Amino acid sequence: MRLITHNMLKCHVRNCDNPDKQFPLRFKGAELEQVEAERNDEFLVRMIPRLDWRALLVTAKELGIELPENIPEDPENDDAFLQALHTAILETHVKEGSMVCNGCNHEYKITKGIPNMLLAEHEI
Repeated sequence: MRLITHNMLKCHVRNCDNPDKQFPLRFKGAELEQVEAERNDEFLVRMIPRLDWRALLVTAKELGIELPENIPEDPENDDAFLQALHTAILETHVKEGSMVCNGCNHEYKITKGIPNMLLAEHEI
């Protein structure tokens, strides 16, 4: 699972104790893999407004990935920023582990890079 996907996932447990803490999900026992991908600057620039930058920073720090604290004023012309963003959201894959909700501690397993976001009937 790429970090771009993680940046869009939140807990959907019906009785989550604290809905304000459903996003971002924190990683537990994450096994990372770097998978080279072709860089597409146009795609990266279009994605910036769709990303929750604060959540991405929290996750990146949690996983030991360096990203700038702020998005530059002119990101399309900042090669170092685009490369860091590309590496973080498109080349960093979580292969195994889980994501945990900070509100209710529900755990979503990640197996072979695929997050299981399905809930049991009593959680819906």
